[in-house]
Amino acid sequence: MKKLIAVLCACSLLSLSACNQNEEIVMNESAVISESSEAEHVFRMYYPAEVSTLNYLNTNAYNETYLSANMIDCLVDYDCYGNVLPGLAESWTHNDDMTEWTFHIREGVSWVDYQGNVYDEVTADDWVASAEYVNNAKHESECQYMYTSGSVVTGAQAYYDYTSWYYSDDNPQGNGKPDGKQDEVSQKETLPEVLPSEIGVKALDDYTLVYTLEQPCPFFLSVLCYSSYMPVNRKFLEETGDMFGRDNKNLLYNGAFIVSTWIPQEKQILVKNPAYWDSGNVFIDRVEREYNLDAYALQGDMFLNGRIDYAEISSDQLESWMNDPQIQNMIHPDRPDNSYSYFYTFNFDPQFDDEYEPENWKLAVNNENFRQSLVHAINKTELLALYNPYHAEYLVSDTITPKEFASAGGKDYTQYDALKDVQDNFNPEEAVICRDKAVEELTQAGATFPVKVLMPYNPSALNWRAESFAVEEQLESVLGTDFIDIIVEPGPESGFLSSVRRSGKYAFMRCNWGADYADPQTYTEPFLAGNTYIFWDLSEDSTTKALFQEWSAMAEKAISVYDDSQKRYALFAEAERFLIDHAIASPYSIETEGYTISKLNPFESEYASIGIVLQKLKFCKIYDYSMSMEEYEQEYLDWQKRREENLKS
Repeated sequence: MKKLIAVLCACSLLSLSACNQNEEIVMNESAVISESSEAEHVFRMYYPAEVSTLNYLNTNAYNETYLSANMIDCLVDYDCYGNVLPGLAESWTHNDDMTEWTFHIREGVSWVDYQGNVYDEVTADDWVASAEYVNNAKHESECQYMYTSGSVVTGAQAYYDYTSWYYSDDNPQGNGKPDGKQDEVSQKETLPEVLPSEIGVKALDDYTLVYTLEQPCPFFLSVLCYSSYMPVNRKFLEETGDMFGRDNKNLLYNGAFIVSTWIPQEKQILVKNPAYWDSGNVFIDRVEREYNLDAYALQGDMFLNGRIDYAEISSDQLESWMNDPQIQNMIHPDRPDNSYSYFYTFNFDPQFDDEYEPENWKLAVNNENFRQSLVHAINKTELLALYNPYHAEYLVSDTITPKEFASAGGKDYTQYDALKDVQDNFNPEEAVICRDKAVEELTQAGATFPVKVLMPYNPSALNWRAESFAVEEQLESVLGTDFIDIIVEPGPESGFLSSVRRSGKYAFMRCNWGADYADPQTYTEPFLAGNTYIFWDLSEDSTTKALFQEWSAMAEKAISVYDDSQKRYALFAEAERFLIDHAIASPYSIETEGYTISKLNPFESEYASIGIVLQKLKFCKIYDYSMSMEEYEQEYLDWQKRREENLKS
């Protein structure tokens, strides 16, 4: 997965009656908090990692996109339920097969400098300039992939490939790439020239922008909230050259805030943009971010001292804080984050060392009863208590695509027929039944017991080691050590994905995927041919081959439907249920969000599980105190109810 961080389906075009634009968030009566009475509404926080660049067209690092999310607006916006709203595009249309999308740009929106002085007007060409910059390999943008992920903008990859070759050492006339490396696409022979004008992003006039795609894309709106689709003023970009985004002075702003002060490893100050087109929905006047390398250790106490207004509570602090009657009523979880889905997977093409008996593992993993025995022996709620000891149920996911991620036809994707009755797979009795069947079948196939199950973990990931040993205890206690031998081993702290998962050096492991766009198609990608997750397309077993072919046909059928979102979602739900029923993957959890003390109401902010949406401060208000756990629970239930009603309407 290539994702930044990261919804409800944008392409379903849910009701535009946004809770933040046309209605107030009404907090539970027992949790009413009065807004700050200060003349200026200032939000203060610590940050522990300094940004390396303010060039939003080049980065997808979380701490850097926090700034770009609040200083640059996109074509579309979101409300607190995930409905798509007009942003810098007032409206949009598409052709019948959704390969051409036309956006009508809002007139009178200003680009301003770091002091709030108007520089120019936002026009359609700003997105053309952005596409040319991002897809020019010379700039080495980390987010170029969004032009070819799911939605494929015509000519974008061809231009990237050409410029990648042009600036490589393979081009005798080229200067070489800045890092002196060659791209995989670079070739010894000369590549035919591809011009930036061949990218399918055109400005018909100052206020009409057209994207042309290589294939139908009903979810195209949802890719527009990534930084690679943010606009940039061509004239300013040319004036600043390589200095663009080096600091706050070498930037222009059209979003809710301006970075008025940026002193690396000291502070960042964001002030409300005086020329912002939607200033009525910006309730924070000033954001003061202070750099502190020990922010995670200090921020709780600093909140209590009145120094800051937001603090993340680390897991090692949580218990002592929850046992302190003076502060326990200030702590609550963050809003559940379904930008990532976690699932346990099996490796069908093991590449690990002989000591772990890869050939024996091949026999076992291709036996469905063996896979089912492991899946049914895992107690997800017990494991997730390591991350959320008070409400592990908030994290549990029984589907690969998280709930509240996408919706069509007025209902959540996980409520479509094929998925609505999916339940937690934990069933020790069924695990034993499957184990006994597997023993009989595998013995006939020539397998030996116990089957060695290599389960590596990343030692730098919080609680993953503890989770792995807990999984070992669960599986071996239910299934017996004469059946399986779970081998928990640490992988490298750096390069874990490339050296372990992508190299196939595991048998059974927790994996994750983050959505690149707001459509269930994105959650088929880890299982497609050529994936670096489970490699089931490489299995030589006839039964597994047949399962892969059957699922692939189901996925392709769903992908081919672009003009009927309900039919599309129903087909994707059937394909996903197939993966679950055959224990190809076992759904586990959403992102393991932590606990916070915050003067913001998390249910007021924009909501989407893709792009930079969740990092925005637009629509947020500062309150006098942080809500308690009980107040949060009621707010969450109320938000779910309002969202369900909103979807139906």
